[in-house]
Amino acid sequence: MRIGFGRGILLASASLGVLSGVALAQPVTGDDEIIVTAQRRDQNLQDVPVTVTTFTAQEIQDARIQEVQDVVTRTPGLNFDAFPSGQPRLHVRGIGSSDRGAAGDPSSAVFVDDIYLGRPAMVAFDAFDVERIEVLKGPQGTLYGRNVVGGAINVISNAPDLNAFSGELEGTVGNYERGDVAGFINAPLDEGVAAVRASASVRTHAGYVDNNETGGELADQDTRSGRIQFLLEPTSTLRFSVAADSTTDRANGPGQHVVALDSGDPLSGFWSLDTDRDSSDQEFDGRQDRDTWGVRAQAAWDLPFGTINYLVGHREVAYDVNYDFDGGPRDAASRISIAGGNVEQSEMTSHELRLLSPADSRISWVLGLYAYDSDTRRDDILNLAIPDFDGNFDFTDGGTEGLLLTEIYHQSADVESRAIYADATIPLGERLNLTLGARYTEDDKTYHVDNLDSDATFRAEEDIDATNSATWDALTWRIGADYHLSDDHMIYAMVSRGFKSGGFQDTPENQLDASTAFDPEFATQYEIGVRSEFFDGRVVWNNTFYTMEYEDLQVRETSGLNIFTANADATINGYETQLRWDIGAGLALNASYAYTDATFDNYVLPSSDYTGNRLTRTPENKVILSPSYTLGLDARGDVEFAVDYQYESDIWDDASNAGAEYREPTHFVDARAVYTSGNGDWSLSLWGKNLTDEVTRTHQATFIGATFASFNAPPTYGVTLRWTY
Repeated sequence: MRIGFGRGILLASASLGVLSGVALAQPVTGDDEIIVTAQRRDQNLQDVPVTVTTFTAQEIQDARIQEVQDVVTRTPGLNFDAFPSGQPRLHVRGIGSSDRGAAGDPSSAVFVDDIYLGRPAMVAFDAFDVERIEVLKGPQGTLYGRNVVGGAINVISNAPDLNAFSGELEGTVGNYERGDVAGFINAPLDEGVAAVRASASVRTHAGYVDNNETGGELADQDTRSGRIQFLLEPTSTLRFSVAADSTTDRANGPGQHVVALDSGDPLSGFWSLDTDRDSSDQEFDGRQDRDTWGVRAQAAWDLPFGTINYLVGHREVAYDVNYDFDGGPRDAASRISIAGGNVEQSEMTSHELRLLSPADSRISWVLGLYAYDSDTRRDDILNLAIPDFDGNFDFTDGGTEGLLLTEIYHQSADVESRAIYADATIPLGERLNLTLGARYTEDDKTYHVDNLDSDATFRAEEDIDATNSATWDALTWRIGADYHLSDDHMIYAMVSRGFKSGGFQDTPENQLDASTAFDPEFATQYEIGVRSEFFDGRVVWNNTFYTMEYEDLQVRETSGLNIFTANADATINGYETQLRWDIGAGLALNASYAYTDATFDNYVLPSSDYTGNRLTRTPENKVILSPSYTLGLDARGDVEFAVDYQYESDIWDDASNAGAEYREPTHFVDARAVYTSGNGDWSLSLWGKNLTDEVTRTHQATFIGATFASFNAPPTYGVTLRWTY
């Protein structure tokens, strides 16, 4: 039997009553250059007229950067929200999107070896055996793939070495039964011509949250990753590579809590506060299961007029999450029980053909064609259990006490995206360079959504069955110049335009909403920066000022149990600075700061006006300090002591900038001591994270009288032993 409740049983119930190169404790000195590919070619970081934060392989190893969350915590101007953990939401300089529906897109993108991860659930990588990670801030749509309007994270794996056999093995034990094992092996198949490289990791820990109701644990981890790469260079001008990777996650649900009550809502009486991060009373442990894999192939051919580079990638993800939203049991206190999740199957294929200028060309240029196709099938499931008037739940063996209702939105989206682009850096003398770039993109989406398999409609007003198509296109561009005052000082100015295609509502309230697309978003960023080195590179100080004007920013809002996407205009002004200082006598300091003033210029909803409010999930101030001291032991090696301190000012999680969806300022402290042997073939690390036991909400949402939230991880610590051959 199907129960049509309009906007739902809940209403009836209510009527009853520039930061370049964040080098953690590893300063760049002398001739130790950081090389980046932010402009699709190898460049010294200090010569790039783009704001880039870079983590080298040594930094990734020492700071235990393993996944995207670890990159975010060490990058000013970058924020992260994973709810649940398998669907991360990135915000760069205040710009991000929490729309994970089949017809939505992220505003800030992640690339692994130049392959765009087009779905949030695909953002799964292990940073072991990675050459570097680059964070590009601001619109990057000219040179990178689709929808890079806020920024991008680019992960570059270590390529096979054609000339030497090598390997590494790493093991970690820690509290919460942590057990990690990772390793790689590199083997030339024909020295100088062909090689294979394989890496794998297993990372596990017990749950951070005890479930008092079931005796189980929540917020645990069991992640297994593997990658294999083949490289062939039959001649000095021809290169082929093929790679495959996979990641499997198995985990229980997050620890959910009721952290605040809305006394003005009659439904608040259904809830009781529960703010203990370490335990929960959820009626079931839930699951967060994900399987994602991909293959990529690349060919490069050096010719007299340039290098032809062809890259093809295919990725798939199977995602299944189900958890207790409200974090409480079904009990005799007449408490509503809310649960549900998502089931998704997505696959994408991309092709990119690039022609790059010869290495000896005075003008550095690139021409490219890009094609992206994706197919997503996604179910959004919400279960609502309502007790009877005596507060009883009984849904087993034909029991009829109370109501157990399920609403399912079936979503499917097919996306075709095509683009053509060109970019060039033109020298205008010995010290002045002009940069010009443009990209034309056309996106086609075909979307179907229905809720016909539901046995209740409490997010929708009616039965929905809609199929729609839309096309969006845009010309994005960048223009800028850089001037080298000397070999150690460069100034630049850059204006860039970004675009993200429109989409459709994932859980529409009615047939009209299901058939109405929301608008694409555009961003224009104006940026000036200074890149400076002093004292032969012992001090590096980089500064960036920017302003970004956003048109039709896609913002997610909550109305009751329904979540929808609306468009707004916004302006973001910011300043970012980063200092790396090799003090001497083993002392080093890295200091980073980001100021972000992000406000809505125009955001009017039928029932609210949020114009002038701060953007969500964006701290005004973020500081990272990383002092270190290295004690040299001559031939016996050395010991490095380092501390990483992170401060973020307060955050609003709701565009209203009112109510309980507020996060206090946070202070996080990590530390480590690393002994490295004299010949560098092994190291031992003692490490700890969140050593001051800071507690903050990593996600929160308010509906039906309460604010529901999950918390960050407690203090963790361990020992890591690494052996290198």
